[in-house]
Amino acid sequence: MRLISFALSLLLSLPAWGAEASLLSELDGLYAKRGEPGGEKAYEGALKTALDAAPEDYELVWRKARILQWQADGAANEKLKKVLGRQTWDWGEKAVKLNPARVEGHYYAATGIGAYSQAVGIMKALGEGLEGKFNERLDKAIQLDADYDRGAPLLAKGRYYYELPWPKRDLAKSASLYEKAIAKHPRMLRAYYFLAETLLKDGKAEKAREAIQKVKQGSIAYDPAEGRRVQEWSKKVEADIEKELR
Repeated sequence: MRLISFALSLLLSLPAWGAEASLLSELDGLYAKRGEPGGEKAYEGALKTALDAAPEDYELVWRKARILQWQADGAANEKLKKVLGRQTWDWGEKAVKLNPARVEGHYYAATGIGAYSQAVGIMKALGEGLEGKFNERLDKAIQLDADYDRGAPLLAKGRYYYELPWPKRDLAKSASLYEKAIAKHPRMLRAYYFLAETLLKDGKAEKAREAIQKVKQGSIAYDPAEGRRVQEWSKKVEADIEKELR
């Protein structure tokens, strides 16, 4: 309730702000609390009001893609993941049109395509020609800022090489991209989590165990909602690793 009340206070002062730095800072503060009770709803409400007032504002549009990507990433239901992935893709594309020189639109358009592809199935996505669209957008994001959101574009590319079916799959490339991200962003738990999955699939269970321990023991202070999500996911991977090592 406190978060929702705080969001409402933002909305009351919105006309004076427009999409100025103070509004964006407050929105990002709400986004950081998206894992708390009522946090996601508060963020969505404040962002909706801001977008209603300025629907073509780049800073607001990519932030809409960001929350949709977060929701798609966590969606367990394939139907919901497909819908959210498509929406992320669309809002990412809108951001690209508004400002093609910035990384966010390209990145979220790519991750939207990725979530959509996961939902419909990788083979079907390849048949629909989504691989080229995904890589076009993601490669542009990497070109513009590979370190965006703690190396997130590199992680997305690494995941691409992990999820491709044989013979396109390349686990060595996947691992190298995660390691590149980790070198600059050693607190990013998702990088270790993805690395553990890749190493396990590559028959390197001992190294996978080392990576998953980094997830278990790492601090989530950099992004509590993200950190908690990844640590929860890591439990299954750890169990798979221990099963392999028996």
